[in-house]
Amino acid sequence: MPRKRIGLAWHCIGFASVLLGACALSGCALPYYTQAIGGEIGIMRAERPIARVLADPTTPAALKERLRYVLTVRRFARDRLGLPLHGDYREYADLHRPYAVWNVFAARPFRLALKRWCFPFAGCVAYRGYFSRQAALHYARGLKRRGYDVFVGGVPAFATLGYLRDPVLSTFIGYGRTTIAHIIFHELGHDLIYVRNATTFDESFADTLAAVGVRRFLRHEGTAGERAAYRRRRARHEEVVALMRACRTRLARLYADPALNARERARAKRAAFEALRRGFLGLARDWHGDHGYGGFFRGPLNNALLGAYMSYESLVPAFRRLLVLEDGDLPAFFRAVRWYARLPAPLRDRELRSRRGLVERLPALQQTKARRALQRPREHVMGTQGPRLTGPVEHRPHDQT
Repeated sequence: MPRKRIGLAWHCIGFASVLLGACALSGCALPYYTQAIGGEIGIMRAERPIARVLADPTTPAALKERLRYVLTVRRFARDRLGLPLHGDYREYADLHRPYAVWNVFAARPFRLALKRWCFPFAGCVAYRGYFSRQAALHYARGLKRRGYDVFVGGVPAFATLGYLRDPVLSTFIGYGRTTIAHIIFHELGHDLIYVRNATTFDESFADTLAAVGVRRFLRHEGTAGERAAYRRRRARHEEVVALMRACRTRLARLYADPALNARERARAKRAAFEALRRGFLGLARDWHGDHGYGGFFRGPLNNALLGAYMSYESLVPAFRRLLVLEDGDLPAFFRAVRWYARLPAPLRDRELRSRRGLVERLPALQQTKARRALQRPREHVMGTQGPRLTGPVEHRPHDQT
């Protein structure tokens, strides 16, 4: 066995031992963690160095072209965006399935907040991931019997937060070129900054970074056609997100309305989701070609589905404003994000979401005594030279990409 494989094997064995030990101490469900460890080992066994795949005469030409593209994206992430690589995306794994994992999202019928699950190392997140679609559907059926709104979304890529070396997966290598770049920048963003128990903060930051990264990448490496197509796709994305935000606002009001009984609230909920669907169909009539949102609006809409997608978007406007405040300087932006990451959750979210006077207030905030006190603990935040957390965390339902 090659030396690197031996090292990875011991790394995974150590990860499994720690995870199972933590599981035993916390009384968690052993079968769930067993399937998670088995899934990771299955990916490791499928990995092949990209250089070897490229040298193999039996490798299809289209796959070779995509893998070369990934290497270009990878170099850009390191050299132009300052993202840590940690050996990621140097290998390729053919998983022979459509998704890497399937995430289960759940929410109460009249609540927008997603149910959270807590894990060793990764903290509490708003989804539960499975390497088997059938296992995810089985768990989701149990939640549905308990009265939850449920959504199961296939995920083409996820990050192990630097503990393992993440490979290029067959589950996303066939996507469009800009989508591949977006996924890689997004997942590397989690290796740069990850906050425990803060799914929306983490995903919104990574998605903001990915969009900025793709735009800059296309300026250096893309064609005029790719740049125009990406602008069109992002404009459509913003239109869909605006519909989702309006729907969430409407649902929040009706769920909080004490004058409605359960039947009236359920009827108003159905009307809100139907209005969302009609709004999307109105947009889609003016679009041409595949827009990537068919899966979202094809099936039944509920709180879990809406929450799953909006967990990637809720704080994106705030992170964009923060990047503008730093004049587009990514290192300064990362420092500001790390500062916010160290704040207590209620203060962090309130300050990030505030639309008024952020530019004027941030320097004052940075002088506060709380900032000096909160600079000391670093265990929850990753930087290019900082500690790397060790919990696997799954990302991005397919249709949103």
